[in-house]
Amino acid sequence: MCGINGIFAYHYAANPIGEAELLRTRDRMAARGPDSANAWCSEDGRVGFGHRRLSIIDLSDGGLQPMANDDGSLRIVFNGEIYNYRALKAELTAKGHVFRTSSDTEVLLHLYAERGAAMVDALRGMFAFAIWDERRRQLFLARDPYGIKPLYYADDGWTFRFASQVKALIAGGAVSADLDPAGRVGFYLWGSVPEPFTIHESIRALPAGATLLVDRLGAGEPRRYHSVAEVYRAAEEASGRGVPPSAAGEAIREALLDSVRHHLVADVPVGLFLSAGIDSAALLGLMRDAGQDEIETVTLAFAEFRGRPEDEAPLAAEVARVYGARHTVRIVDRAEFEADLPHILDAMDQPTIDGINSWFVAKAARERGLKVALSGLGGDELFGGYPSFTDLPKWVRRAAVPARIPFLGRAVREVARRSGSIGRLGPKAAGALEYGGDYAGAYLLRRGLFMPWELDGLLAPEIVERGMRRLAPLALVRQALTPAPRTAYGRVATLESTLYMRNQLLRDTDWATMAHSLEVRTPLVDPVLLAAIAPYLAAAGRPAGKGDLAAAPRVPLPQGITGRAKTGFTTPIRNWMRQAAAAGAGASSARAERPWARDWALRVAAAPNAAPALVGVGGTDRAAA
Repeated sequence: MCGINGIFAYHYAANPIGEAELLRTRDRMAARGPDSANAWCSEDGRVGFGHRRLSIIDLSDGGLQPMANDDGSLRIVFNGEIYNYRALKAELTAKGHVFRTSSDTEVLLHLYAERGAAMVDALRGMFAFAIWDERRRQLFLARDPYGIKPLYYADDGWTFRFASQVKALIAGGAVSADLDPAGRVGFYLWGSVPEPFTIHESIRALPAGATLLVDRLGAGEPRRYHSVAEVYRAAEEASGRGVPPSAAGEAIREALLDSVRHHLVADVPVGLFLSAGIDSAALLGLMRDAGQDEIETVTLAFAEFRGRPEDEAPLAAEVARVYGARHTVRIVDRAEFEADLPHILDAMDQPTIDGINSWFVAKAARERGLKVALSGLGGDELFGGYPSFTDLPKWVRRAAVPARIPFLGRAVREVARRSGSIGRLGPKAAGALEYGGDYAGAYLLRRGLFMPWELDGLLAPEIVERGMRRLAPLALVRQALTPAPRTAYGRVATLESTLYMRNQLLRDTDWATMAHSLEVRTPLVDPVLLAAIAPYLAAAGRPAGKGDLAAAPRVPLPQGITGRAKTGFTTPIRNWMRQAAAAGAGASSARAERPWARDWALRVAAAPNAAPALVGVGGTDRAAA
């Protein structure tokens, strides 16, 4: 797990790359790789790579990057882990490839030499990497299917730059920091900046499951090699050919166990973020089933929640006892949060309304000496754990007919606005007829932080107009559903995986944990697992629930876990911020009563040129409304 960056001056008239810029970009990501730092520049000064290393696989100097093949014709910088690298290495060795190290990085070099761009189809893991091909004079970039690992780039028509963080590219000094109206509008709509946009107009995200080639003519268009929507579509077709439901439970268990085994591949201990939910509890049981003997688990707790349903510590401790884990309960208080807040804002790569819980649990894990931890992230998207799995199909059915009547929805909303009833109904209810008739609009209603017609109160009208035109939010959602799965379950699972999980949960987990030099792995976010169990999930035609996940460990989960109502992970940070505002800013009672998400959004809107700032902390009230 690392921080990577590079520069390619591809235009014949472009200035040679600057080593100082390369190092500034690299060292803005120091926390991502505290174990070593290296750089390489080509003899002609046209290409350079930077690397910060967090040693997980092959702890020796043999794993140092940038890494070259024997003759120097290929060179790589790589962020992530390839879980099937040993099998790939054996396959390549049988074909005559000779390896000098035991690293997964070297496997990528040999695999590229063997298969070229098609190498990505063989990889199982989380990854973002760049390979310089001297013979072809081209740069090849790739990102994993779910987008677990980030990769951003900027192309000014002369020189191409890439890095693991948006802020790192800006820190290099040659990339414009001008804010992107599409990124700003997207943030207010969703609570995070939707890919491929970023908060800066000059920087884009390489799409998940995509590769990119850059040659002397510049960057081509990203080529997608994996689509979550296609997997669900294919699974639905497979289920129509007679997937036996009786086989589902054992097949799902074996697929889950296989994913956990692969995610335990490391040369350092692998711990676990443990909550009182089924996802992480099942992972702990499966880690035991996979042969993991000594497991370190970490749970967050808050004094304000003691004795209340929000307190996850007692049940998490019970799960740890059942599976014999070494368990730590880490208590976070308001004083620590306020002390850490400047560091949180500095680490936060783009604006977001979440991620603070990941910051503190990663901090706790690092205090325990861990460099790697598993997370139960992805279970709700995979097994239909969100209310959206029932809400969206219901809304679409109810609004489908009236939504086809031209201008009816907009007229109803305008009447509600003029009569003042929007304040009573809420903006989402007012937009139900206008947006609820298809899955794209219904998803915006379900996950939206603010509605499009609210944006003029948050941003300047010209920013809203330009941002909405560039972002095209409904088209963005529809693109995620291409090709559209046929079942309601497949559509919602695709949307939650490729929008909410990718743009918010995975991204926030990355910046918040890498700030503590901790690698987080997500066994429930795995394309091989998805392909294996999607036919069984699709055969049900509805969210299967987490029964199969809960039943996967050989030793059953405690009844307190399986019988507990889903609450989501909550923190008292929202109240801490209100208290701090009231004490430090003399907040009026009206301000204190304003919904917290809007309060924070208005603060950011008042200072749009500040560093990307926190708008909410710990969850989204309105996003779940």
